[in-house]
Amino acid sequence: MECEEVNMYLMLLLMGAHCTLVGPVAPEEGWQVYSSAQDGEGRCVCTVVAPQQAVCSRDARTKQLRQLLEKVQNMSQSIEVLDQRTQRDLQFVEKMEVQLKGLEDKFHQVEEGHESNVARQYKSIKSKMEELRPLIPVLEAYKADALLVRQFKEEAANVTELLGALQEQLGGLDYQELHGRVTSLEDRLRACMQRLACGKLTGISDPVTIKTSGSRFGSWMTDPLAAPGDHRVWYMDGYHNNRFVREYQSMSAFMTTENFTSHRLPHPWSGTGQVVYNGSLYFNKFQSHTVIRFQLDSALIVRSRPLDFAGYNNMYHYSWGGHSDIDLMVDEGGLWAVYATNQNAGNMVLSRLDPDTLQVVRSWTTNHPKRSAGEAFMICGTLYVTNGYSGGTKVYYAYSTNSSTYEYIDIPLANKYSHLSMLDYNPRDRALYAWNNGHQVLYNVTLYHIIQ
Repeated sequence: MECEEVNMYLMLLLMGAHCTLVGPVAPEEGWQVYSSAQDGEGRCVCTVVAPQQAVCSRDARTKQLRQLLEKVQNMSQSIEVLDQRTQRDLQFVEKMEVQLKGLEDKFHQVEEGHESNVARQYKSIKSKMEELRPLIPVLEAYKADALLVRQFKEEAANVTELLGALQEQLGGLDYQELHGRVTSLEDRLRACMQRLACGKLTGISDPVTIKTSGSRFGSWMTDPLAAPGDHRVWYMDGYHNNRFVREYQSMSAFMTTENFTSHRLPHPWSGTGQVVYNGSLYFNKFQSHTVIRFQLDSALIVRSRPLDFAGYNNMYHYSWGGHSDIDLMVDEGGLWAVYATNQNAGNMVLSRLDPDTLQVVRSWTTNHPKRSAGEAFMICGTLYVTNGYSGGTKVYYAYSTNSSTYEYIDIPLANKYSHLSMLDYNPRDRALYAWNNGHQVLYNVTLYHIIQ
């Protein structure tokens, strides 16, 4: 995106333009979602997809323009040489054309005014001239081509002039000034985000495929509480009896390379409900109802605690199976666990966990059977549940922990690859991360916010 376009794009968003879908830009530029929201009148507020670092490089744009300008100038020089040759050859051809027509007229006169024996000699010459007759339309086409060359030369000159003017305009812009303007707008957008109260989910965009890798089941994520500049991606293939977690340094590295660091967990995990939060990986220990907090930098288990009464080992899984009994997730309010118990007749239980001690802070019981849910995720204290994991999918059930009430909704979710085995919300990106049949995809979300 060009510098002026970035400024205009950000300004439109600040003024309340229509919502824009999330999508990654070129891998070398990176990407980050700052916000996706709507105000009371349905206008988009504080939504921006921006690079991790400033990408409005005047030098790069000027270099591209200079290269394009040089190409046009080289083309203009070539056309000039061709035009000179064309004009010279055209003069010769036109002279030939006049001579040919003159000879043809003379032969016609000779044929009519001489005796038959002389006419026969000239008929022989005429037959040779007939062989040259097809040259005349060729000459006409040649003249038309020469005209096109001249027109093309004029167009190239116009393009050269326009490119030169654009280059001069860009050259007059100060890079530091542009960078400062973009940075200022980004700061204003961040400040705007701080004024947004939690919102209600009103829409989900089409998926953006980030990568195609791994098996049919798995999970991938970024840390919503990572320090500024930390854009690592975490990747866990499979749903049971696996211990290896991949760490990619950035989203662009995840998208474009296979360079990663491998972490070996002390215990294998169950399901695809893992989450990275504030530098720790939280996962369900295989064949147990134990939740483990594993600190990634130190490679140590910091805390381990059983989730009382939670079903495990495919007792109360999502409808797709895969040992998905305990689903850990994060939203703006912190760390959550979604599971089912015998006491709640297999219906979903929602517990907010202390991220340090893993103790249950508070629990809510719902009336939704866990086995009937396709996948689930938390946004702003509300649990959203899909009606399935394959084929046509939608978010159709929402349970609010703020009011302890539920409602049925109808928000389509494009299931591009026909098998969802992981769906989690990241409050920093305000996007849904999904594992869809061996594809890692992102969804932008639209939230209805109350502006404070």
